[in-house]
Amino acid sequence: MSALLEGKVAIVTGSGQGIGRDVALCMARHGAMIVTNNRKPGSSLDAYEKTRIEFTDEEREAIESVTGDAQTTADQILRDGGRAVPFFGDVGDFATAGRMIDTAVDNFGRVDIIVNNASSNWSGSILDMDEELWDISVTSKLKGAFNLMHHALPQMKEQGFGRILNSSSDAFLGLEGLAAYSAANAGIVALSKAAAEDLRGTGITVNAYTPLAKTRSWMNAAATYRLRGVSSEAIDAGAPDAMKRTPEGMVPFLAYLASDEAAAISGRLFRLTADGEIGVWSSPEVIRHIMADDGVWTIDTLRDRVPGELLSELDIARSTIATT
Repeated sequence: MSALLEGKVAIVTGSGQGIGRDVALCMARHGAMIVTNNRKPGSSLDAYEKTRIEFTDEEREAIESVTGDAQTTADQILRDGGRAVPFFGDVGDFATAGRMIDTAVDNFGRVDIIVNNASSNWSGSILDMDEELWDISVTSKLKGAFNLMHHALPQMKEQGFGRILNSSSDAFLGLEGLAAYSAANAGIVALSKAAAEDLRGTGITVNAYTPLAKTRSWMNAAATYRLRGVSSEAIDAGAPDAMKRTPEGMVPFLAYLASDEAAAISGRLFRLTADGEIGVWSSPEVIRHIMADDGVWTIDTLRDRVPGELLSELDIARSTIATT
């Protein structure tokens, strides 16, 4: 490959399988030393916590082909001639995240790049969600990102260099059946933008990205649709092209963002798809407003002006945004 990340040390959370695995392999091929991570040895076929799906033999074989853990990813990097060590532990635990940073420093002398990719999820209506199910999504994704950032930032600031890449999802717009996951990913976007502003001038950049590719989660979703009576033809036709391709082709962009060459890029939210798209998300903006006379609203005025002016010609159904 190249020496783009030569001498850099990267931690990639949730890198036992899926997009995280491909990010770790890609950065290693560009010269980075890698700490791979997932919660514990081994992996499950089930992408959704506290959920059990009855897979067909074909589905099971396909999912098994993309599963792995921190050790298997580290082993692959070593076979490719790179340097890597595995770390098993839950990034959602503050002290564990600190030990992950220590592992990078103890083995490689520094930490330059954090890829907050780890995520746990539960699928279902908010009517059925309890505190534990909420915490499953929010702790691993949002608190986990903060934990790694908190422990890594002092060293990054001292060395005058750092790259933080936070994985979000287009679920940050609000996705039916994934309320906690959507909230966690919206939090990632805000955290990344705010941290980028706090860290300007330090040599540390913070960016977020929304990836779309064929992963274990998509295979689980497809199996769920099948169990609901949706035909395989309909599932295939309804899936975006990016969901039919594995992620290795899109992850070089993250290696680029982690390099010296991307020093001026910070506070951005990018869209990455496995069929070749790289996009930049816009920031939200007020698209219509109304003003009260003398700054005071009455209920009678609101009854007239909200539907008649504020929401006129807007598709109210868009208040519930469903994305794939």
